[in-house]
Amino acid sequence: MNLNSHAIFTLYAVYGILLKVMASKGKVRGISGQHPLVQNVTVTEGGTANMTCRVEYNDNTSLQWSNPAQQTLFFGDKKALRDNRIELIRASWSELTISIHDTTLFDEGMYTCSLFTMPVKIAKAYLTVLGVPEKPKIEGLMKPAVEGDQITLTCLTRGSKPAADLRWFRNEKEVKGAKEVNASGNTFTVRSSLQLHVDRRDDGVAYTCRVDHEALLQAPQQTTEVLEVHYAPRVEIAHSLAIPQEGQYLKLDCVSQGNPSPDPVMWTKDGVEILDLGRVIVEGRELTFTSLNKTDNGTYRCEASNHLGTSSDEYVLYVYEEPTTLPPSTTLPFHPTSPDSTALLGTHATDPTVTGYRGTVPSTFVPTTRLVALYLAYLSIITALCAPFISHNSINIKKTCFFHLKCSSRYSVFFSV
Repeated sequence: MNLNSHAIFTLYAVYGILLKVMASKGKVRGISGQHPLVQNVTVTEGGTANMTCRVEYNDNTSLQWSNPAQQTLFFGDKKALRDNRIELIRASWSELTISIHDTTLFDEGMYTCSLFTMPVKIAKAYLTVLGVPEKPKIEGLMKPAVEGDQITLTCLTRGSKPAADLRWFRNEKEVKGAKEVNASGNTFTVRSSLQLHVDRRDDGVAYTCRVDHEALLQAPQQTTEVLEVHYAPRVEIAHSLAIPQEGQYLKLDCVSQGNPSPDPVMWTKDGVEILDLGRVIVEGRELTFTSLNKTDNGTYRCEASNHLGTSSDEYVLYVYEEPTTLPPSTTLPFHPTSPDSTALLGTHATDPTVTGYRGTVPSTFVPTTRLVALYLAYLSIITALCAPFISHNSINIKKTCFFHLKCSSRYSVFFSV
């Protein structure tokens, strides 16, 4: 009997504890479920903001939304403020959702959701309205700029909130500018400056200013300006032959770079303007010789000008004789005399510094191995040293190189090379 009484007492105790736990859970649920839940909202100026207030557990108590000025917008499903931009989306015992269309910066602030219990419970949500920056403008561009100028490009955008970020690009490469931010009412005006020391490499370069802002994630705003630079000409003469010879076709091209384009150019020979002579044709930037001869020797000059300056380049032309090939033989002339002056650059027949030997070499002449090796070494050295200077304009360098090359080829018959 005592055992049964003890068991019954234990069951009653456990039952009592369970009732207390259940009651306490009900109170907690009632306390937490009776509190309104809201979230902060961010919207772009001109967009639509949805404000939602929810209650997990509601015993038929009304919900209300108020604006930052504490004006009631909706009480349940009843509209309280005459503003056509504000509409009801959903109204129930557990939720009150409203929308604000065409938002402005003045709509920003703290909105309050109230649950009319005893006492009244409230929750606050902050509505952030992003100011959309205007399309940027680039100021300070000089059209055209002149090489050597110092100019400052300034990019300007207004209406951003928070302040926008400005980025500069030279063609596709980003360059750094100096940023300045000024408040203007509820928005910001942002400037970024880029200083340039203009040279001819900037001609035709696109400078782009781009606005980065969280309100422009889908479509960034940017403006591009192309810089035009005027600069004095630079001239260089290009020639079609490295070693001009009698009877050959030669074209000289006056390559000039300048803005505005230096056109036309002027060709002169030894200081005298060149006229078309049938065989020598002047056609714009090109000077053409249809068939070279010795009378074409001289210094040719190309000159180009624009309003910023003048530039020129010179080309010294020396026409060589058409080369001849010696017949294969074991005999060669062997008496001292001056070599043929027309085969050497700038060499005259009376030049005492250029001499050669002409005579007869016995057919029994047999070169030694050492002599052949010395000749081959001499030939390779002369060829290697003279190769870079074949097209050189210097008369003395050409004279020396061709003298040695001619000598080496003339005596190759000794060695069957």
